[in-house]
Amino acid sequence: MSIDSRQVAAGMLEAVPFVRTLGIQFNEVAPEADGGVRAVVELPDSPDTHNHIGGPHAGAMFTLAETASGAVVLAAFGHLLDRAVPLAVRAEIAYLKRALGPVRATARLARPPADVQAEFDGGTRPEFPVLVEITTTDGTVTGRMTVVWTLRRN
Repeated sequence: MSIDSRQVAAGMLEAVPFVRTLGIQFNEVAPEADGGVRAVVELPDSPDTHNHIGGPHAGAMFTLAETASGAVVLAAFGHLLDRAVPLAVRAEIAYLKRALGPVRATARLARPPADVQAEFDGGTRPEFPVLVEITTTDGTVTGRMTVVWTLRRN
């Protein structure tokens, strides 16, 4: 699988203006050895996104993680956009530790993309989880999120 990370980033920034509003940066979108996709996005440290204890607001961290999951979905299934609309179905997030400074979200598909596409091509509306880990720049895990996505037929 070949992935143009600049195209994925541009597509996300165009389709989701709120990502631009928060200043989320796309560090990496790349294939994994198992056929999946990994995306790493970063929320810069900014007083505009802080909460009452000086770290990134929970909503900003949620958006960061959801954006990473969306980048994975776009990279894995962007070739289906003429037939499908990717939609987040539900999400669950755990805030594990206080984060300070810039935070990163690393997302990975929890199912092989070929299996998801086979379901879609078979006429069903697949649901598939994307797992996200939120860390500070030194690697401290501050949160985890699972976003369940689907591919709805156009």
